[in-house]
Amino acid sequence: MLHRTDLAYERAEVIFVRRSPAVPSAVAACLLFAVPASAAAPTPGAAGLGDTYYPESGNGGYDVSHYDLRLKYQPKTDRLDGTATILATTTQRLSRFDLDFLLDVHEVLVNGKKAAFTRSGAHELVVTPSSAVEKGRPLTVVVRYSGTPSDKKPEGFSSWHRTADGAVVANEPTSAPWWYPSNDHPRDKATYDISVAVPDGLQAISNGVLTSQTSKLGWTRYTWRTTKPMASYLTTLAVGKFEITQGTTANGLPVVNAYGKDLGDTLAPAKASLERTGEVVDWESSLFGPYPFEAAGGYIPNTPGFAALETQTRAFYLPGLFEDGANMDVVVHELAHQWFGDSVSVKNWRDIWLSEGFATYAQWLWSEKEGEGTTRELAAYAYAAKPADDPFWKVSPANPGKENLFHNAVYRRGAMALQALRERVGDKAFFSILKQWQQQLRYGNASVEDFVRLSEKVSGTSLKTLFDTWLFTPAKPATGPVPVPAPKAGSGLASKPAEPKSWKRIEAVERAHRN
Repeated sequence: MLHRTDLAYERAEVIFVRRSPAVPSAVAACLLFAVPASAAAPTPGAAGLGDTYYPESGNGGYDVSHYDLRLKYQPKTDRLDGTATILATTTQRLSRFDLDFLLDVHEVLVNGKKAAFTRSGAHELVVTPSSAVEKGRPLTVVVRYSGTPSDKKPEGFSSWHRTADGAVVANEPTSAPWWYPSNDHPRDKATYDISVAVPDGLQAISNGVLTSQTSKLGWTRYTWRTTKPMASYLTTLAVGKFEITQGTTANGLPVVNAYGKDLGDTLAPAKASLERTGEVVDWESSLFGPYPFEAAGGYIPNTPGFAALETQTRAFYLPGLFEDGANMDVVVHELAHQWFGDSVSVKNWRDIWLSEGFATYAQWLWSEKEGEGTTRELAAYAYAAKPADDPFWKVSPANPGKENLFHNAVYRRGAMALQALRERVGDKAFFSILKQWQQQLRYGNASVEDFVRLSEKVSGTSLKTLFDTWLFTPAKPATGPVPVPAPKAGSGLASKPAEPKSWKRIEAVERAHRN
């Protein structure tokens, strides 16, 4: 995954408390009954959702249901023009509210009327409607804007990357503010229509299903639709020259893959990997439950790098991942995220284990399927590979800290935790837990504690000690996730596990994600 975790959101939130003179209790009671709830003074929506790692990420006061983005992009100048229509519902009586956005805004309308707007902090667009919006009411926001996305570097970096023939935007934990205004936190998911006009001869790749393609006066417009809820960081856009392949899974699910022109020697191994997307989706569906979205696939832009990201329905890969040949591990990992991370998303960023630990374990399951190392062999080897004094064990997967959001302990120790759970409850209960997790929380958000509760409910077993040991304690567990092999005769020492054949490839995917 293309990850940056150092984006600081710094905006002070001021809370005003109004104190009134004492009123006799009887009079106060009459006033309470006389004043309707809607007459309560409107208040500003919070500038953040209170995420424990990124407290200023997202915004309060409203819940988005849909984004309609109508964009025009000129690669020669890197100019993006856009109109974003945001459909939402207020969750309080709003005097003003924020959107996370970086480009230059020309006009904002709220429920059809012009609204005032200003900037605050690194990425806040503060909108003040012409009048307060009542709680529980529809909120339609139209933002007209333009700018040069790659110039916006609030913390010294940009999630918008220019390529030889266009641009690509994909990043975690944030990427949306570079190309459209949003409530930028996984807790506020929405559906999307993304329509992008680009010069003839270029293509625009995005999430979901391509619903139309039209050309006029030297421009071609591509319109993509996502009808299932999606977190803002999982949206993506790639403009350039692509070779596009289309197919279906065994169950008829559309699969669209796009390969940047001039990928050179990486094209063949890239195709040998991504063209198996349908096979992997069908296999993972048998383990995790029905695939949750309307399409699948991936894309590889013509830009150097060694990273990947689980952008919803259309995973993002960089060419460096395929320099040494086909790379099924990264495809298995990113597709597993469509269930773990995309459909069931984190409640807060501290819950990242629910995404990365599970996608890594999917690689272990694939290794077992391919006969290149069982999950037990991989877990035993991972446990033995790091001595107790290695800093690796100081990172707790259930709360790794903002600076360790994508630490390999979240991936590797996270996968060990799942193997330990499987050993404890047995295969039937373990895979039932994974499927029920998807059934009960599809398109929603969850915490690590939610997974612990479900695991205990399904298995009928108290699992507090197991999860405390593997997820919350910053030390190497005294015993490994699988039974220890018997000592060699006469040695008194347990034999060291052999390195599974798939180990180095799995480890390479971990390194790619830390990029």
